[in-house]
Amino acid sequence: MSTLLLRLAGPLQSWGSASRFTRRGTENAPTKSGVLGLLAAAQGRPRTADLSDLAALRFGVRIDQPGTRLRDFQTAHHADSGKAMPLSERFYLADAVFLAGVEGETAFLQRLYEALLAPVFLPYLGRRSCPPSRPITMGPPEDVPLEDALRTTPWQVSKYYARRPGGAAATPELDVLIDSRSGERPDITIRDAPLSFDPRHRQYGLRGVRTGDVATPPRAESAPTPKVPAHDPTAGLPLAGHEPPRTS
Repeated sequence: MSTLLLRLAGPLQSWGSASRFTRRGTENAPTKSGVLGLLAAAQGRPRTADLSDLAALRFGVRIDQPGTRLRDFQTAHHADSGKAMPLSERFYLADAVFLAGVEGETAFLQRLYEALLAPVFLPYLGRRSCPPSRPITMGPPEDVPLEDALRTTPWQVSKYYARRPGGAAATPELDVLIDSRSGERPDITIRDAPLSFDPRHRQYGLRGVRTGDVATPPRAESAPTPKVPAHDPTAGLPLAGHEPPRTS
């Protein structure tokens, strides 16, 4: 088995697992359903596509920079009637950085990696209003177990965060959440295993999660951006003030 690592960093992120109606919460770390949705979008899968191959991947995340929880109130009006819609309350993680990983067959992970280099749909961090601020890809999949990758990969923390009083000494350990294996007793269970992203009937199953921590590794040095193909996923979007081309 190999592991594909993803760096999830941005001004805002939101990873909900139990959002309902006007209250849209976020977990403290990326969810499996959210990250697999990002990978499915990069491959250009429609929302009605089969997810069994993605759902079979083992998922884990390391909290490198927890960020700050932010609450936002939003209003909206009905497009036809103009009537005010109910006030909604939405939560985000501001200025957070996570190291996420998926473990599976090398050939499949390689295809996911290539899709991230030239995504069909724009990647975002939980919600469409949350774009990444740094490259998501960290290199092709490597032949290492997920636990080892999360333990040894350099700390992806921002410079200012590492330079705060105490620096790395103030963060001797990093929290890790990882899928429990078959037969293992999970520490927590959440409804975060994606079964269908079909907007007519989204479905999520339960997944067991083991929690723990790892010693904080040295901070990552600046690395060159992976070479990507000449590709712009926004090329198909209509320009402001221009109507999209009509098709017969």
